[in-house]
Amino acid sequence: MSDPNPNDSWHRWIAECGDAFLLYARQRARSEEDARDLVQDAVTESWQRSHGNVPDKALVFATIRRRAIDLARATDSRARRENQSALAHPPWFEPDFAASDTRDTIAAALRDLPDDQREVVSLRLWGDLSFPEIATITGVPAPTAASRYRAAIERLRIALSPAFA
Repeated sequence: MSDPNPNDSWHRWIAECGDAFLLYARQRARSEEDARDLVQDAVTESWQRSHGNVPDKALVFATIRRRAIDLARATDSRARRENQSALAHPPWFEPDFAASDTRDTIAAALRDLPDDQREVVSLRLWGDLSFPEIATITGVPAPTAASRYRAAIERLRIALSPAFA
């Protein structure tokens, strides 16, 4: 006689309870993908808390609820930060079709910069970071980040001066 498969009880439990977990998660989540992620995370966490045994259904439902609240808070906070950032920093390129040549010229000049200079310009102008912060991200000393920025700005000035003369 063969040993019983310890996973059989796990598979039976998932088959019996999985749909109920997903239905509950759908009520708590904002999208189908989020609901599926909530169920997966909650079942995994509950299984770990039960030390490999089949977890109590109530524990899984409570975990889905808690994780859904956390996800909603995180999503709302991110949306608030993005909206505040958009209001504080107007877009660099307005959707003005008359300015498409200007946008193309600037984009081409930026693409022509060496990668290390383009990275510093992006972090400084679009990321609004200081040179010490840029140095931490890029792994170079702050004076090197500053000199790359100055070199990039000079290259852009030279490349763009005929277009805006």
